[in-house]
Parts: sequence; C-alpha cells; structure tokens
Amino acid sequence: MNPLGRAIDSAAALLAEAGIYSARRDAEELAAHLTGTERGRLPLLDRPGDEFFERYHDVVAARCRRVPLQHLTGTAAFGPVTLCVGPGVFIPRPETEALLAWATALPLSARPVIVDLCTGSGALAVALAHHWPQARVLGVDDSETALAYARQNAQGTAVDLVCADVTTPDLFPELDGLVDLVVANPPYIPDGSLLEPEVAQHDPHHALFGGPDGMTVITAVVNLAGRWLRPGGMFGVEHDDSTSGLTVELIGSTGLFDKVVARADLTGRPRFVTARRQDRT
Repeated sequence: MNPLGRAIDSAAALLAEAGIYSARRDAEELAAHLTGTERGRLPLLDRPGDEFFERYHDVVAARCRRVPLQHLTGTAAFGPVTLCVGPGVFIPRPETEALLAWATALPLSARPVIVDLCTGSGALAVALAHHWPQARVLGVDDSETALAYARQNAQGTAVDLVCADVTTPDLFPELDGLVDLVVANPPYIPDGSLLEPEVAQHDPHHALFGGPDGMTVITAVVNLAGRWLRPGGMFGVEHDDSTSGLTVELIGSTGLFDKVVARADLTGRPRFVTARRQDRT
C-alpha cells in the first residue's frame, strides 16, 4: 500500500475511535479535499508531498474533535449543487433532499414564484433555481451571517435574498395570493434535545431550536404560506421526527389547505409535510 493509502487507513481508525460513524468516508473526503481530487481517484494519485501529510494530520485531528467535515472542506453537497458553508450557518442535511425531490417533481409553470423560508445557506432556494432557471425565487432568513453564505451560493442564479424574521405576522403583504410554492426548513428541534457534538457545538442554535415542542417557527411559516400561496399553490415544511402529527394537525386546522400529507425522508423517518392551498372562493 502506498503512503497515502496508509495515511487514510490510519485516519479512518482515529476517526472511528472518536465516535464518528462515517470514519472511512470522512478520512477519504478530507484526503480528496487536500489533494484537489475526487474520492474515487485517490488510489491513482502519486505520493503527495510532505506538506500534504502535515495538513492532513491537522484536519483529521480537528475532525476527531468533532469539527464538522463540511467546516473543514468549506462545502456541502445538496442535491444537484455544492454549497459554501462554514461557522455561523446551518449545514444542509441529506434528509432535506427528500423535500427538494418532492418540490422538483411538482408540475409548476416554467416561471413559478417560489419562496424558501429560513433559507440559511440558500440550499433549497439555489437548488430550486437550478431546476427552474426562469423562476422568481426568494430566500428569507434573519441571520446576516447565513445570508452571506447564501449570497455566495446564489451567484449566477436569479435567487433574491432578504433579511427578515419569518415570525413577523404581516411579512411581505405584496406576495399575498401570488406564490406558487413555499418551502421551509425552519428551526424545529424541541428545546433541550440532545444533539451530536457536530450539531450542538457548531450549528447556530438559532437555526436549530423551535421552542418547547419545536413548533414555534413552523406555526409562523404555516400562516405565511396560507396567506402567500395562490389557489392550488403548494407548501412543504420540514419538522422534527417527533412532530409529524402536530404539523399535519396544525396545517389542517387552518382550513386553508387540502391534500395534507405526512412524508418520510430517505431513511424512512417522518420528516416533512406537504399541502395544497385551497381555492379561496
């Protein structure tokens, strides 16, 4: 085995001892990042220089301290896009790709109006803009730090980004009845929940916790969607895996939506709820 392969094996063992379940993948991802290649091409590389091994030792040590892999590489894959991420912004999760897949399967017009609430890094907004390049896509977040990342990620797209608090009841009245799709991945973890170190120590708490039952921001998002969506417009909101029933009940109780459906993520866990805005007549 070449020196790079031995270094990766050693790193994977260290990461596993640190309690990281994706130890082998992370060891390879870090090596690929530092060598500027893809994981699958690592066996084809010649021996990297001594500088690589020094840097590799440092990033593996940081990952062992449970610094997120995405903070060390500076990027996170989400559906068809690769996003810039780092300290101060929520790292998009693969679970949210189920919400993205649902949204992109909708038969919207070629120029839909789409709003992504609690956009964070802009993950959903940017991915949806790639799917509908002629759409008007609005991403909303109340964190300037998060929006700085979103602006990088939205370069080259028609995504508009706005700093605003989605719990403001009369937010953007000019959108009333005009939106085709509202999506949201809001803070929804119940206060006091135990989280992995990567999340608890590095994701902004403001983007994680949604009140005692995790429903505070979801409630605000549902109210905005009910006001903004045109008749027949679609709505999808992510939630904690313990609050699917509460989210379905909340959306149904407004009397504004039909076709309310609880949906699972790629691991089979309840993850988001979708609904259609009823005709106002």
